[in-house]
Amino acid sequence: MLRNRMFFVMSLLVLASMILAACGATPVATEPPAVEPPPATTAPEVIPTEAPVTATSYTTPHPILGDLRVRQALSYCTNKADLIKSVYPLLNEETQQSLVMNTFIPTSHWAYAGDENVTIYEFDAAKGAALLDEAGWTLAEGADFRTNAAGDELALKFTTTSAAFRQTWAAIWEAQMADCGVRVVRLHAPASWWFGDTTGIARRDYELGAFAWVGQADPGGQSLYACDQIPLPENGWVGQNAMGWCNELASTNIKLANNTLIKDERIAAYTIVQQEFTKDVPSIPLFNRTETFATAADLSGFAPMPGQEYYNYNVQDWEKAGSDTVILGFTQEPASLFTLVEDAFVANIAYQIIRPAQETHLNYDFKATLVKDLPTLENGGTVNNDVEVSEGTKVVDADGNVVDLAPGVFVMNSAGERVEFTGGTVTMKQMVSKFELIDGLTWEDGTPVSSADLELNKKISCDPESGATTFTVCDWTANTEFLTDAVGYVQTWIPGNQQPIYFTPVWGLYPAHQVIGDGRTLADVPAAEWATLPEVAEKPLAYGPYKLVEWVKGEKMVFTANEYWVGTPAKSPNLVIQIITAESAEALLLGGEIDILDSTSLAGLSQTLADAEVAGTIKTFVEAGGTWEHIDIQLFTR
Repeated sequence: MLRNRMFFVMSLLVLASMILAACGATPVATEPPAVEPPPATTAPEVIPTEAPVTATSYTTPHPILGDLRVRQALSYCTNKADLIKSVYPLLNEETQQSLVMNTFIPTSHWAYAGDENVTIYEFDAAKGAALLDEAGWTLAEGADFRTNAAGDELALKFTTTSAAFRQTWAAIWEAQMADCGVRVVRLHAPASWWFGDTTGIARRDYELGAFAWVGQADPGGQSLYACDQIPLPENGWVGQNAMGWCNELASTNIKLANNTLIKDERIAAYTIVQQEFTKDVPSIPLFNRTETFATAADLSGFAPMPGQEYYNYNVQDWEKAGSDTVILGFTQEPASLFTLVEDAFVANIAYQIIRPAQETHLNYDFKATLVKDLPTLENGGTVNNDVEVSEGTKVVDADGNVVDLAPGVFVMNSAGERVEFTGGTVTMKQMVSKFELIDGLTWEDGTPVSSADLELNKKISCDPESGATTFTVCDWTANTEFLTDAVGYVQTWIPGNQQPIYFTPVWGLYPAHQVIGDGRTLADVPAAEWATLPEVAEKPLAYGPYKLVEWVKGEKMVFTANEYWVGTPAKSPNLVIQIITAESAEALLLGGEIDILDSTSLAGLSQTLADAEVAGTIKTFVEAGGTWEHIDIQLFTR
């Protein structure tokens, strides 16, 4: 449970680990299969080579893309609806439209500026053509591509991966640009080069470049859009603003958005950044990729949502008409339910059936479920104290690293200024949050959940002998005081931890009282033994809507309603995870032998599923996933 929730949350918190941010910091290099086969003809694979740079590199505006009118024209000439249709042809028009991205933040996200606050480039080839004419790129009579007064052709190199999915929509985009008189030369490079540490994007080796970011609850974005994050040979290629976009207003506000803990201030700052982003067009956001689910037509309550990490957040609401059992098909079987070390998605889905999370994040926003409230600065649940720190104190430095304070270390002081520690003391911010669980949480054996269960979770999660490989939360914790008059704790972070998602629950629950087979209580078992304990890995006690009563390896996991669950009683008395093959998945659903297929079992919406939905046999759910496609624009030349 802890690794599932705590380390997911901390991956959002650590600004240096932006892959979970909506802007992301690490491109998505692993490509899922295309929904449709690639086009009949594609550009040959070409691996660009790196050119030498000089001491004054990247100060010359790109001769074509440095012109705002050209960038705006490319946006107007982009028909996002047709790009989406090329890879998701079976989706209805409304669902396709819901995937469109207008800025670097999904439209359903709490930080999205709103259509009325940004420049939206609706497809308008005529407007795009007019802008190109104005920029001096005209289309001669009988010509296919535009030229300028010097006779130079309007041609641009467009680099992306060789994945079939990208080849499909990239071919459509190439044709769209050709319709506006722009020649696009597609280069489908290997992902290893495109996403390499010293090649491709990292070295700004592109004119137009397509890849994806992964979106989550915290948009992040400072390393992508701040002026001081532009990678250059002179700064050792530090930063991820490979477009070279420097808008001082946007830069100031992206930093503010990532250095304030007040949500309204963050929304206001992100709005300004999105306004400037869409005005300047350093990138063309395209569309969210999808996650597909399918259920029996008579199953109710199933409701996957954008931004929600696990779709079974409301498993107690699932119900099959005329049946006392809901069957969920898994094409992958969990290896263990000790999710601290077994972090597979399917393991976490099974785990949260019996031990649900303490909060949800539907549409990328957070809501308390098993805690009484999320402790924010606004509601007083968190305080951000000014503290004096001296040499040797463990702090989070200005770059997000946990260090022992020493002369030469840069930190953010209490005024939000980056300063060098030279000795003596420095005043820094230190957050303290109080988390209190709701009343009535009870283990399936009738024992009330206690603060000791939270304390055990912290103990095991921070013990290297447990098998855990990540200790971010443990390293960032100064102290945890477990409550005696309630079930909960007071979490004190080390000075300098000022991450925006500070209000999410930190510690999960392990049943400290549980007696295992040899007579010891779980609290007395050393962390090194946990991974092999049946009571941990195979049949952990539940406090959620269901309890696990049987696990036949390779066949099924059987759950029954937990009579001690404090929440809404499970509508279905029984829930079964059936282990199936990928080849049989759709047939089993259509034959009524299983009731749910999730996004781990479905590559996308197939014609078979679409036809079955029209026939009324099943229902499908296609949600905007966190991953989104975009085309970045290189604004300067070497």
